[in-house]
Amino acid sequence: MQDMLVALYKLPDHQELLRRLAEEGIHIRRAMAPDMLDVVDWVKNTTRYAAGEVTVAFARQPIACFVAEKKGEILGYAVYDATCKNFFGPTRVSDACQGKGIGKALLIEALLAMRNEGYAYAIIGGVGPAAFYEKAVGAVLIEGSTPGVYKDFLGYIRKQR
Repeated sequence: MQDMLVALYKLPDHQELLRRLAEEGIHIRRAMAPDMLDVVDWVKNTTRYAAGEVTVAFARQPIACFVAEKKGEILGYAVYDATCKNFFGPTRVSDACQGKGIGKALLIEALLAMRNEGYAYAIIGGVGPAAFYEKAVGAVLIEGSTPGVYKDFLGYIRKQR
């Protein structure tokens, strides 16, 4: 899985998307410290390896984790500056909620936070759905970036056996 690069100064306006989600009762917000155990538990149940990265995101100030929730139920998350500085990810939306724009909203909120913290570009690490990132924020593949920083990750090493 290759990394992708996105220009943070060219992010699309997503206010209409946030408004539409809010009308459905779905809220995208920066996580708070008291959210940590719930978010980490949710991540452990959906994408086990990402729980470490999410824990790191909660150690940052400001917290580098965004959540999507409806009536207190977690629908998805996105983090940045977890595995490496200037990296977006991991991110995930529950299977039942995919296709509603939640992933795009989480992505843009996290990338805007990165821009506000002084980054001009962000790296999306080890992408799965490259077409999604290309369409959502104009991200481009970084040639020769596989396996990139994840080459020494124990889960990656075990998969190579």
